Amino acid sequence: MKPLHILLFLSFALTVPGAARCQSLTTDSIAALTDQALPAAVDELVDFLAIPNDGNYPEQVEANLAWCRKRFDELDFTVTRLETAGQPLLFAEKKVGSGLPIVLFYLQIDGQPVDTAAWDQPNPYQAVWKRKEADGSYTTVQGPEGDFDPELRLFARSASDSKGPATAFITALDVLQQRGIEPAYNVKVIMDFQEELGSDDLPAAVAAHRDLFVADYLVIMDGTRHVSNEPTLTFGARGIATVTLRIFGPAYPLHSGQYGNFAPNPVFQAARLLAAMKDEGGRVLIPGFYNGVYLSASDKAEMNKVPETREEIRKMVGIAQNESLGETYQEALQYPSLNVRGLRAGWTGKEVRTLIPDEVIVEIDMRLVPETPGERQVDLLRQFIAERGYHFVDSLPTEEERLTHSRLISFTSSLGSVPFRTNLDTPIDHWLTDAVQRGLGREPVRMRTTGGSQPMGPFVNLLGLPAVSLRIPNPDNSIHAPNENLRLGNFREGIQECLAVLTEPIFID
Repeated sequence: MKPLHILLFLSFALTVPGAARCQSLTTDSIAALTDQALPAAVDELVDFLAIPNDGNYPEQVEANLAWCRKRFDELDFTVTRLETAGQPLLFAEKKVGSGLPIVLFYLQIDGQPVDTAAWDQPNPYQAVWKRKEADGSYTTVQGPEGDFDPELRLFARSASDSKGPATAFITALDVLQQRGIEPAYNVKVIMDFQEELGSDDLPAAVAAHRDLFVADYLVIMDGTRHVSNEPTLTFGARGIATVTLRIFGPAYPLHSGQYGNFAPNPVFQAARLLAAMKDEGGRVLIPGFYNGVYLSASDKAEMNKVPETREEIRKMVGIAQNESLGETYQEALQYPSLNVRGLRAGWTGKEVRTLIPDEVIVEIDMRLVPETPGERQVDLLRQFIAERGYHFVDSLPTEEERLTHSRLISFTSSLGSVPFRTNLDTPIDHWLTDAVQRGLGREPVRMRTTGGSQPMGPFVNLLGLPAVSLRIPNPDNSIHAPNENLRLGNFREGIQECLAVLTEPIFID
């Protein structure tokens, strides 16, 4: 938009009532408002990122909660602290009109723990600007200067997951408040400070405060865009269950020279057990693991509209061959998965020792879909192990158990987020798709589900809310890992999307 056009738009906007001006926010005017707000929004994000946010530490939760309370107070929201058995949640509400629909927005405020030594900057919470070079390396720069450079990246823990999206949403609310424009509906916000720990206290809080969470739609401000980095809406998420296996060998580590060929090494037992769980094509061999999952021809046609190929994704992640479950990447995401996320036995590197380990620890995660509940999947895995002759112990085996059973294992499990799925081609789909189209001038990628997990079960299953994730960060953002980053162009587009969503009217029969 040219400068004269911006001035004409702003003059017009200041003279039109708020409810009517929602419709006056065109793609160009949204871009103009975003560009005016962007420098302050970037500064605010940098300040917000500087507050450590590991949900394991109550003092960090409180510091972030205080920041959020102050910010939503400034936006004229009614803010309520919700106490739980663990760490608190924060709820905020802005009533625009008694006859208007209600949208609940979910913001994740906490981040993954950090290993400072693994980051390419002194402090993961002190944001650093970098530019990506042609060879894939990054060069540190002072920050945004001169003409807008969408390729600049802000490196810090939670830049993408998910203080960046939260700040984009807050910035959009700020812009509307400054221009005297009301949202097109009543707005509710729930802020979660322990999402990375599983949001264990969220279900009880939703059950205890059902009246607070009454809404028509749920918009999740969390998650990464499609690999194309096009604007993305995701209509579901897989759940998660985790299992820890301890496979026991001798009562203590043994010298491999003295006892090799005599004392069995539990690593080989573990290897045989794990190998039996999946075939070479990656399909899980546990009986009943996929029961209930069915993809119709129409399901496949809709999900495969996503602009991607398996070849592109293989190149991106650096593998020669993908696993063979499903004919496409999107189809593969519709099934439950079985993953070894950690493995420990003995020592490696400079600490390597010529020993037969006394135990092997295997950490497993299983991603779930609505047709495969976690309790069932965990039971199927345990039964599969039992059928291979393993004797289960509660903790360490007794001497009698060691002398009686050649295969000893302990099995502990935990259920995390439950899966959810919202149907495409429904009112919430039409509303959000139209909003993103208006905000950015192009249609979003619409994904049936994401491979990751989000704690939306209480809202979807208890309250019956249709839920969709509005995804802002770049796909190559290293979330959960060292050197997490957010592309500046994505942050700008996120503000545009939030402005459009907040001003898109909702028509509910």
